[in-house]
Amino acid sequence: MREFRRSGKWRLTGLYVTAFFLILRITPHNPLADIKICVYLAPDTAKKSGLMEHLLAALRAVAEPTRLRLVVLCARGELTVSELTQILGQSQPRVSRHLKLLCAAGLLDRFREGSWVFYRLSQTSPAGTVARQFVAACGDADPMIALDLQRLAAIKRQRADVASAYFRDNAAQWHRIRSLYVDEREVEAALVEIIAAADPRDLLDIGTGTGRMLEILAPRVERALGIDQSREMLAVARVNLEGAGLENGSVRLGDMYRLALPDASFDAVVIHQVLHYADRPAAVIAEAARVLRPSGILMLVDFAPHSLEFLRDEHAHRRLGFADSEVADWCAAAGLDPAPPRWLPGDPLTVVIWTAQRPAAAQPRMAGDARARIPDAVLERELR
Repeated sequence: MREFRRSGKWRLTGLYVTAFFLILRITPHNPLADIKICVYLAPDTAKKSGLMEHLLAALRAVAEPTRLRLVVLCARGELTVSELTQILGQSQPRVSRHLKLLCAAGLLDRFREGSWVFYRLSQTSPAGTVARQFVAACGDADPMIALDLQRLAAIKRQRADVASAYFRDNAAQWHRIRSLYVDEREVEAALVEIIAAADPRDLLDIGTGTGRMLEILAPRVERALGIDQSREMLAVARVNLEGAGLENGSVRLGDMYRLALPDASFDAVVIHQVLHYADRPAAVIAEAARVLRPSGILMLVDFAPHSLEFLRDEHAHRRLGFADSEVADWCAAAGLDPAPPRWLPGDPLTVVIWTAQRPAAAQPRMAGDARARIPDAVLERELR
């Protein structure tokens, strides 16, 4: 009797196993009849899946009552440390320690807005997907979670009151400007049409203001992010997003000239009624182009040239509209291919929607490089 041994490692259904084959050959005359194979399977502890390690870390992190409560709360909106402390009735250092562990495990995202720090359920990590299942399983039947959600609702009401007061104080001037041009619903319908044709996954709204663009466009993408430099506007936007139930939409404090975002990280960028406030419109477009992926689309909404000087004097408009050729030059200088504009005539203001696309094979430019390559003639025209 001759004996042969062989072993090997294979991956089966996501787990590494080691198989040992024992082959016994009793006679050489009929090998097929005389061979016996015994297979012994054992888990291979030498190799561990990276994804499995992340998921196990997430399970360990959430396996504590306070941390599970934090996950449930952060799944329902962006919350600061002070708000979470108020809801949980625990000290800030203790809550901060729990939040740090949850962020390290990939369950929560943390972002700073001035002196405030916000937390929300992670939208991109595998651990965030697991956390959503835990949140769904928890529901609101547990007395402690039910009390947390009641306190959260009270905090959201306070936010809404503050946002309403700000909007009420400024609504008169906004309504006055809106009365000067075409119904905003026509503009929104045109943007929805463009987004439907482009079918982007990730959307960026620069100068999001009250978050209106996110409200109408976020349902058509996987992830939508709004950037604004006004904390008051961001407070209004958060209330509006929560009221619309848009969990895939979020807002951040940011500078439109220097976005704290990676190159080629969005499929679509919208700049709606913002460019006329910019002292360097070409630089804003160049920065928007930088974060566009190949084949990504830029949508600009603003006014055609006009002569309403009171908008400059009373509402801080630095530019009284833009010419089509001017916008096309800025887009081309940023490496984008401009498309024919769409005019929506009003009385006395005309709204124009300009679109431009990053070529499919284009490589995103670095922030400094994009601004540096704007032609001198374009910059001189801006300064004038």
